[in-house]
Amino acid sequence: MSHGIKRVALLFAGGPAPGANAVISACAISFIRQGIEVVGIRYGYSNLMEYSPATPLVEGVHYKNLTEPSLRRTRSKEGIIIGTARANPGKHITAPEHLEDPEKAAPMKRVYDALRSIGVDALVSIGGDDTLKSANKLKMYQDRLPSELKRMPVVHVPKTIDNDYMGIDFTFGYFTAVETLGTEIRNLHADAEAARAYFIVESMGRSAGWLAYGSAIAGEANLVLSVEDMQGKYLSPESTSKRKVMDTEMVIQKIVKMMRHRQEKEGKEYGVVVLAEGLAE
Repeated sequence: MSHGIKRVALLFAGGPAPGANAVISACAISFIRQGIEVVGIRYGYSNLMEYSPATPLVEGVHYKNLTEPSLRRTRSKEGIIIGTARANPGKHITAPEHLEDPEKAAPMKRVYDALRSIGVDALVSIGGDDTLKSANKLKMYQDRLPSELKRMPVVHVPKTIDNDYMGIDFTFGYFTAVETLGTEIRNLHADAEAARAYFIVESMGRSAGWLAYGSAIAGEANLVLSVEDMQGKYLSPESTSKRKVMDTEMVIQKIVKMMRHRQEKEGKEYGVVVLAEGLAE
């Protein structure tokens, strides 16, 4: 094989997300059918970061060989077949020069040494923002290695229900999150109508409104507000060019205006409002 890749490692890190096993399975089978061995690293970076020559990685404990038979009927299985963890080998690397610092780069070195110890030629990391940064730092760490040492290509698959990655249309996990939250909003709508009440739902999504708006549409909410809506009169005088601050009073007035309109014009004294969590940041 011209690329020289004989064994690939798959690693999932960060919080769980719907569709994880579908991604792991599809990725692994794609390599296997090209004659490339695949290993699944168990529990994210946690085991790799604890590696030393005196405590080698053990098959079945720290990693598992992935084969087509072992991957059958796993695409729709709940959970994550190789596990996950939030251990972050790049946590203390906040500037390029830190890659030259033996102490700060020690966790990254252990990750590299651990993967090479089991013959890994390339890594596919699956995760969110922190895992993306770790993948990039691992690549940058390898760029600084002596020329005679092996460089492992690193590919990252973005995973987040926030759907806030530039350059791709959708991240896996997003649509399931929209469907799940949309169902809850519809349930709350029924309760709100029965009790003549309003419910306010805080949606995840960090500083992007994808999940708030997607779930509000799916759940037929009566009003949705996200970070992107905080413009003009909804911005507090405290806002600066670097940080936007919402005007809480103006946001409350908008919600109250919607409630009064529904009561006076439509005779409805109930509803659901969706607010993105990023409004508080």
